[in-house]
Amino acid sequence: MEARDKQVLRSLRLELGAEVLVEGLVLQYLYQEGVLTENHVQEIKAQATGLRKTMLLLDILPFRGPRAFDAFLESLQEFPWVREKLEKAREEATTELPAGTLPPPDPRKTNSRRYRKTCSSTQHR
Repeated sequence: MEARDKQVLRSLRLELGAEVLVEGLVLQYLYQEGVLTENHVQEIKAQATGLRKTMLLLDILPFRGPRAFDAFLESLQEFPWVREKLEKAREEATTELPAGTLPPPDPRKTNSRRYRKTCSSTQHR
């Protein structure tokens, strides 16, 4: 996912959480399109509340490839007002990352000791 799209999801996180987006067809569409795995869908559905389900989806989406944001927009047929808000924010968004800077790695997939060691060794160069 592009840094701009990650920024949009982050900036609208609380508003999106309030919408309980995971009910209905959103998860199934994202699964159908290969954005979510079966394990993702099960993990999201296992959450106790709609807010937690939506927040987990928002945590997963940025790490699901370059098409994840567009597929998410397409999945929001039941929530046209949310889709419009995301599209508007996307148009207005400017990436805050300087050219050549990588976004932070997915903390769920990073060996934290190795990551800290790598970060600290690059800072002293």
